[in-house]
Amino acid sequence: MHDALSLLQQRHSAPSRQLGEPAPDAATLRALLEASIRVPDHGKLVPFRLIELRGDAKLRFGAQLAERAIRRDPNLADSKREKERNRYTYAPLVIVVIARLHDDAGIPEIEQKLCAGNVAYNLLLGTYALGFGAQWLTGWAAYDPEVAALLGLAKNECVIGFVHIGTPQTEIPDRDRPAVDDLLSQWQG
Repeated sequence: MHDALSLLQQRHSAPSRQLGEPAPDAATLRALLEASIRVPDHGKLVPFRLIELRGDAKLRFGAQLAERAIRRDPNLADSKREKERNRYTYAPLVIVVIARLHDDAGIPEIEQKLCAGNVAYNLLLGTYALGFGAQWLTGWAAYDPEVAALLGLAKNECVIGFVHIGTPQTEIPDRDRPAVDDLLSQWQG
């Protein structure tokens, strides 16, 4: 039984700045995306969509985000400006996971966002299973209305995360994990 859980027991995020080429090729990415969208979906709403950022388009997106970060905070420290300028230069592929919310479906918004979040998590699991690395990032850009406009989001859409995907360029140590005994309780009624 433990062998069946080994992927979950070993999965960890790879910091985006430590990801480089190669990213999954087109066929592998297609298979990864097809697997990643197999998520619990109350009401079969498909409350998500994906945006691929790659190559020059990814770099242009990153440059526009850096410009937006500086407009948001003209006093941004030089080190943070540099971080913003370089954020999209490392991982060769970024998949933006978008929640597409349906107000009239009778399904709570949180359930729809969790469905989209499951897509992002499946991307993390799938990339790890394929031998790649990934990191799910949000940060200010996920909640900024100008970034939403830049991505062409509709009023009923929001960013769930930017999943940076590539090949780890160095060994990624695992972090300390919480103990199940510290998290699990039994309800006795």
